[in-house]
Amino acid sequence: MDSAERIQVASKFLLQAPPGEINDVLNDVRNIISDDDQLQEGVLPALREYNLAQFMTADVPGHQHQSIVSDADRVLNTGEDGEEGEETDRFWDPRSRTSFRFDHLSLETSDPQPVEPDEESEPFRMALEQSSLTYLAAHFHDGVASVFPVAGSTSRFIIQIVANKYNPSNFWSGRWRSEYTVDLDERQLQGKILVNVHYYEQGNVQLSTTHTIALPLPPAITPSPASSSASKIFAVIEAEEGKYQDALNDAYTEMGEKTFKGLRRALPMTRSKLDWDRVLGYKLGAELTSNKGVFGVA
Repeated sequence: MDSAERIQVASKFLLQAPPGEINDVLNDVRNIISDDDQLQEGVLPALREYNLAQFMTADVPGHQHQSIVSDADRVLNTGEDGEEGEETDRFWDPRSRTSFRFDHLSLETSDPQPVEPDEESEPFRMALEQSSLTYLAAHFHDGVASVFPVAGSTSRFIIQIVANKYNPSNFWSGRWRSEYTVDLDERQLQGKILVNVHYYEQGNVQLSTTHTIALPLPPAITPSPASSSASKIFAVIEAEEGKYQDALNDAYTEMGEKTFKGLRRALPMTRSKLDWDRVLGYKLGAELTSNKGVFGVA
């Protein structure tokens, strides 16, 4: 296997890394490449794809909050003719009106620059952002939400939410991601919820689910007043995410009580439960029984 093939294999491993374990996978694939410089250069596209898809969070330079790094907030180079061109590794945080450079390997930010938002869409975006922070405080222990305007539109907005929980001491990790597009003109709310969980104590079990949402906006949601409409949008999101979480809980409860029980006997062949506290006594009794004839002869 040549170096290009090894890089391709390593990249596939990275793209399948469970939540919070990308560095562990990266350290493992170093043994495949055996060349750190070649590894960093070769897997950078995979790291970039992984970070954007997983809604990696970044500390906004000069501010005390984090922003989501994704395709929704990626800054495009502007050519001499004023048209947007090649994508860069610069992202912007509407909340602080700051753009920054993001290193996909170290996950560090640098080079902050001010960005002026669109004046027409900013009031409704800010209202959505404030409602998202309220929603986070009510439903997530440690989450990040970002709200971005869609380029070229004053009536479309993207809401992104991510919450991570890493517990390596108990061998599990998890990530909740949700993304919604609000279209005030078409009066539509479209989005998806993605849940990933990895449990790896004496085994390797992963959960990966995707739930899509497409709903009409209620008539009460209008561009003005922005604050009231933003609250109503998050009330719809809260209801949908609550129903999905309940559905997951019900599915796994049924799996534990019915599905798994159907895969094994409820009782052993003797039709009686084994008393594990007396298992040594059972073994000793069996040995004495098998040796009874020998003792009798003696």
